[in-house]
Amino acid sequence: MRKMTCVGLGDDTVSILIGGEAGQGITRSGSLLGTALMRGGLSVFGTNEYPSLIRGGHNYYLLRASGREVYSQDSHVELVVALNKETALIHQGELVPGGGMIIDEESQLTEGELSRDDVKIYTVPLTAMVKRLGGPEIMRNTVALGSVLAIVGFDSTILKDVIAGTFRGRQELIETNRKAVDLGYDYCKEHYEGFGCRLVDGEGTPSRIMPTGDEALALGAVQSGCRFYAAYPMTPASPILDYMAAHDAETGMVVIQTESEIAAINMVVGAGYAGLRAMTATSGGGFSLMVEGLGLAGMTETPVVINVGQRPGPSTGLATNTAQGDPLFAIHASQGEFPRIVVAPGDVEECFYLTMEAFNLAERFQVPVIMLTDKYLAESHRSVEPFDAGRVPIDRGKLTLVERWEGEEYGRYRITKDCVSPRLLPGTLNVVVQGNSNEHDELGYSTSSPGPVVAMMDKRLGKGRFMENHVASLRPVRVIGGEDAEVSLFGWGSTKGPAREALMLLSESGVKARFVQIVYLEPFPAEDVRIELARGSANILFENNATAQLGELIRLHTGYRFDHVGLRYDGRPFNPSDIRDGVMEVLRR
Repeated sequence: MRKMTCVGLGDDTVSILIGGEAGQGITRSGSLLGTALMRGGLSVFGTNEYPSLIRGGHNYYLLRASGREVYSQDSHVELVVALNKETALIHQGELVPGGGMIIDEESQLTEGELSRDDVKIYTVPLTAMVKRLGGPEIMRNTVALGSVLAIVGFDSTILKDVIAGTFRGRQELIETNRKAVDLGYDYCKEHYEGFGCRLVDGEGTPSRIMPTGDEALALGAVQSGCRFYAAYPMTPASPILDYMAAHDAETGMVVIQTESEIAAINMVVGAGYAGLRAMTATSGGGFSLMVEGLGLAGMTETPVVINVGQRPGPSTGLATNTAQGDPLFAIHASQGEFPRIVVAPGDVEECFYLTMEAFNLAERFQVPVIMLTDKYLAESHRSVEPFDAGRVPIDRGKLTLVERWEGEEYGRYRITKDCVSPRLLPGTLNVVVQGNSNEHDELGYSTSSPGPVVAMMDKRLGKGRFMENHVASLRPVRVIGGEDAEVSLFGWGSTKGPAREALMLLSESGVKARFVQIVYLEPFPAEDVRIELARGSANILFENNATAQLGELIRLHTGYRFDHVGLRYDGRPFNPSDIRDGVMEVLRR
């Protein structure tokens, strides 16, 4: 594969920022451009930012591409596409010296408003071109994408093919958008030269895909056999509901948009009791409403999967920003004591594969499994190889599918050596599958007698050691980097991408570092974490919250307290350079 050339503008990546108002197709533009660059052989990562508004407000999509694998955004930008005046003014300071900015002729920028004299301005008649085509104003973004490809020297045919695939069956729309690409491309080729930054397409990677974390999670649920999904829309989990609803017929899934999060969790518990693999997704506020239903799943030992897409809080907080503020909440949510599993994927691949694992774990141990993502992971795109559904075989645990039960008297909560009871479907002949939210005996009948009460509590909590042993086989702690590293970065969830980029930056500075990712937060892999803590001469914790919640978990289970902690809690993800600078500061002390 021929690699991208990037001369004089920093590292071996190029970052392109597309900005405008809500309703101008910002995210769609970024994903179309990213898909085209991916099809041309480049690795891409794209992330978006937007306010909690239907229309208006400043939106932008930051796309980073390279001939090598890229795992996150960074703070520098080579090219800004300003679909309105506000974008030009807000983001001019982020351009690296020698960068470029595409602006509309009708942007109404006055002399002196752009304070940068070290960047190249490309004034393009975006609005006028769309009027000439007779297309809607939103098509200015397509003209702008054509302009981008001309400026960075990339083949526009690839983008036009991507557009054709995206709008398959809508031939008039395809042709209009293709013409829009050509207008922007030809105009910039005729009137402008590049600015030293070039994206050269290679042999192509036609098999690659570019999902978001939410899309990968939805695909993992479908592949794992999930057949019931109920949810109330809440950012950043809403795209999962959108995906499930759009594909319910082809997947054979029942998808319900409920009237509330309370209804969603209760429906999912009901579907799980009936034998379906069932799931819901929400954010922290919605999960707060689900907590009593979570307890119902715990008491009835019903397998369910719940995705919590974190965002800053409390209350509504920053509704469209990112955070890692809910791990302790997820681990301790609901009244009483019962086992649950909490898992935190760190990238789109893990969103897919860990979702499949989550359904297996839920049924193997008959417990609720909570998946923690966040807005940054849920809504960012990354180019990856197609997922391999066969990598995680489906395990339905002790579910027995028979028309008629011929064994001993059936007890839904029968005490067994591994504390997991045989599970039959309601409607099986010759049995009553009794599910009871009160404390109950082995047959499922309510009881307050001390003996059965203690026996049932011991049974439920007794699953813990079996869960720990099984989770230990799933690589609950994953390490990127060599054992000879002088610095160990500890983190979880979406810090993985920026941390991987930071490792490369640190290597360029002569620092050997590694990233230790805690994947399973409950049951906590204490022994594995102890081993990794002992290997680093300098251990540094990075989290997107204000109280170092992973650090608290590690201290609780191992007694270790981090001396060096980097926290970000302004609603934005870490940039790799932030992590590098934090490490260098520690090493200078």
